[in-house]
Amino acid sequence: MRKAVLKRESKETSVFVEINLDGTGKGEIATGVPFFDHMLEQFRRHSFIDLTIKTKGDYHIDDHHAVEDTGIVLGQAIKEALGDRKGIKRYASSSLPMDETLVNCAIDLGTRPFLVYDVPVDKERINTFETELCVEFWRALVHGAGCCVHFHKITGVNSHHIIEASFKAFALAFDAAKQIDERMKDSIRTTKGII
Repeated sequence: MRKAVLKRESKETSVFVEINLDGTGKGEIATGVPFFDHMLEQFRRHSFIDLTIKTKGDYHIDDHHAVEDTGIVLGQAIKEALGDRKGIKRYASSSLPMDETLVNCAIDLGTRPFLVYDVPVDKERINTFETELCVEFWRALVHGAGCCVHFHKITGVNSHHIIEASFKAFALAFDAAKQIDERMKDSIRTTKGII
């Protein structure tokens, strides 16, 4: 069973994450940041994982710590749920169209963390959400999970569409990369013997 339950407490935040990589898209998202909740719900639904996230943060300062720490714990939960990564397809990519927007996401679920985030938007905020927090979230998730992810905006004008397309593109690529390849279900996709 590819599942994990993690909790992280600090002076700034409290984050609880429960994940099942082989789920159906069920769960509860409550980070205290409405637009961020909406994006995480897209990830949950479109990657067919069961995911519950409960975050409490120092919102009187801003949303930075809540968003970043959610990324850290979610990444760590993904890493734990993937286990030794035997049998996974490992690599996948997705191009996600959303009206005028097209965003590409490519992922390697190996253990070498690296992020390329080329997803510029014009707005500084969507509702209360600071758009610059997207890169902080993805950086935290990538390092926590131990994976390599490249995001590229191909086209797009509406900031909401662009960010939502990036979350959905990641969801589709993640869903494909985490699948078990029956041709190699007892081995790891690498020439090194380990990833």
